[in-house]
Amino acid sequence: MLYPLKFEPIYKDYIWGGRNLEHLGKKLPEGIVAESWEVSTHKEGISIIANGDFKGMAFNQFIEKYREEALGRKDLKEFPIIIKFIDANNKLSVQVHPNDEYAFNYEQRQKGKNELWYILQAKPGAKIIYGFREEMDKETFVKAIKDNRIDSCLKYIDVKEGDIIYIPAGVVHAIQQGILLAEIQENSDLTYRIYDYHRTDAQGNKRSLHIEKALQVIDFNFKGKKGKYKGLKLEYENFTLTYIALNKYFSLELYESRGEKKFINSENIFYIYTFLQGQGEIKYGEYYLKFKAGESIFIPASLTKYTLHGDFKALRCYVSEENMIEEKKRHLSEKGYSLDEIIL
Repeated sequence: MLYPLKFEPIYKDYIWGGRNLEHLGKKLPEGIVAESWEVSTHKEGISIIANGDFKGMAFNQFIEKYREEALGRKDLKEFPIIIKFIDANNKLSVQVHPNDEYAFNYEQRQKGKNELWYILQAKPGAKIIYGFREEMDKETFVKAIKDNRIDSCLKYIDVKEGDIIYIPAGVVHAIQQGILLAEIQENSDLTYRIYDYHRTDAQGNKRSLHIEKALQVIDFNFKGKKGKYKGLKLEYENFTLTYIALNKYFSLELYESRGEKKFINSENIFYIYTFLQGQGEIKYGEYYLKFKAGESIFIPASLTKYTLHGDFKALRCYVSEENMIEEKKRHLSEKGYSLDEIIL
């Protein structure tokens, strides 16, 4: 029987990081730590299982060996997402990600990158960059790049704890300093940097920019919602469930527990719980697994019954087939709930 999996965090020491992941209970290595990759099979950071009989096994090898039992959906040829914690102790580069079609055609059949941020902590006045300040076309933006006045084109948005921001492929964006967040994204590490504040690395070298590729993938006609989402919050007796995203890339919920809840996985899909606050335990069969803030647990599709117990807050991520997503949307609509604040 497959069981809930924990993982060893994968730490990244990018120049804009700090030590703020310690606020999540992380035991960090020395020096700057920018990201903690929590669950991943990407070649740039493959998770290692940290518990049970599979302890020490690479997660991609586990998925390859137990693909259908682990993922459920037969159409999933690889693990589809990456979950990270990001410490923006300093500001990140202004960047953009390609969509699936571009990445497949021009980046050796890789995935594109749609991503979502859940703000865990933000210093007063903290901001993100999201798209353009006003309508923009390619020619005008190219001239701004040449004239070194990119900043005048960009839209800044204030953020605080609990804010939800969705970054579709093609949208120019950046995290500014003083923000700790969780990121859920497609299984991709494709990033095209547009502007990096003329910074240098430890060897005194400027990081590469990718202007030409960025100009090919920026969506200058983006008509989606520009800013923050609230999610659809539903109150129950001993827990609160907030629907955040329901789309083909990933679905995400915020689960806030005040006791015990039994789950039955009738959809035959995997779940990932990323714990943000508190602690508790998961019971499956006759076994128990304790968890605390800063940890993530993968629930394989074949584990159809389990119970969560404790006082905690967690993000719950999964990837459903399109018909299941539409069924859930219909159910919420029929109950009278508005889907305006959900990322569809």
